[in-house]
Amino acid sequence: MAVPEHHNLGKVIVTGGSGGFASQVLKLLPQWGSAALHSLDIREPATYLDGVTYHIADLTDKVSMRRILDEVKPDVVVHTASPRFDSPREVLFKVNVGGTRTLVQAAKDAGAKCFVYTSSASVISDAMTDLIGADETYPLIVGERQPEYYTHTKALAESYVLSQNRASDAPEFLTCAIRPSGIFGVGDLVTLPLMLDSLDKGATKFQLGSNQNLHDFTENTNVAYAHYLAAAALLRQHANASVLCSEEKVDGEAFIITNDEPRHFWDFVRTVWRYAGDQTRPDQIWTIQRPTALMIAGALEWVFWALRLGDPPLTRLKVRLSCMTRRFCIDKAKERLGYKPLVRLDEGLRVGVEDCLKRRLLEKDNGAEGQKQKSH
Repeated sequence: MAVPEHHNLGKVIVTGGSGGFASQVLKLLPQWGSAALHSLDIREPATYLDGVTYHIADLTDKVSMRRILDEVKPDVVVHTASPRFDSPREVLFKVNVGGTRTLVQAAKDAGAKCFVYTSSASVISDAMTDLIGADETYPLIVGERQPEYYTHTKALAESYVLSQNRASDAPEFLTCAIRPSGIFGVGDLVTLPLMLDSLDKGATKFQLGSNQNLHDFTENTNVAYAHYLAAAALLRQHANASVLCSEEKVDGEAFIITNDEPRHFWDFVRTVWRYAGDQTRPDQIWTIQRPTALMIAGALEWVFWALRLGDPPLTRLKVRLSCMTRRFCIDKAKERLGYKPLVRLDEGLRVGVEDCLKRRLLEKDNGAEGQKQKSH
């Protein structure tokens, strides 16, 4: 791994610090730069990190946010907190949109210098149209055109954060957004666990689509590094009190981040399964072409809706996401942030799967111990 340039970030508060990605940010920032680290989350972390001050509070509580940020007086706010993508709509809107607005206002009132928001590369995807070399010039997809409500709320939050850059009530307050594509890695609570769940269910002998579609993913060390670079760039701009030309500008901008190693979608998934011990041979795989898969998914959706059975195991959205191309251009991040991936894709997958399997085993052991204690 290359050694990043060292920067002093001052006081940094990271939201969502008890979650998988945010905890990685808190672990990695001290390796790259000087910072007094604070974590802000609604729940306590499974493991407390040395050198981090923890604050337990609700992001949507205006009084708590004002109190904590006034107390910390951060130089940098890194806002990664978000409910899971499959949370209820009211929770997604309340936290991602309302909570972000509350946090931004509290940060401005506390005199924060800069605000880095964790958005998503999916904000420019309608989950139907192939993305080939897509970049930040693509428009945000919101409302009825955006089939994923989670992504809709992330796009709304990003728009608000960027609109507050050099706001009239805080002209020195600088903001930007990082748009990672497909985060995975150590501490991952979504991507790798879901793929390993599919392995447990025997899904390795099935494939949706021809596997000709390339996808971009991002190891979470690289995502954290992009946040670090963005914060350092905003602090430099703040210190110089400068407004850069459009080709160099970081404040008020969004940056797509990937591993810069596009991989065919099912090759990525099968690499995860292989690192977890799967030995399925190519001749054992049954390929269901996209049109057929969409028909099956549509029928399942209707049956589950009619019988009020909840969400079906296969949906048309899942089929589209498995079969579409999602390849992004990250030239803007390279040129303006100096971004270059630190961890390669295969190494990130190997270490990430190993970590995920260890955590699952620990959870299983803890569950068995709990049941044993209840029986006595």
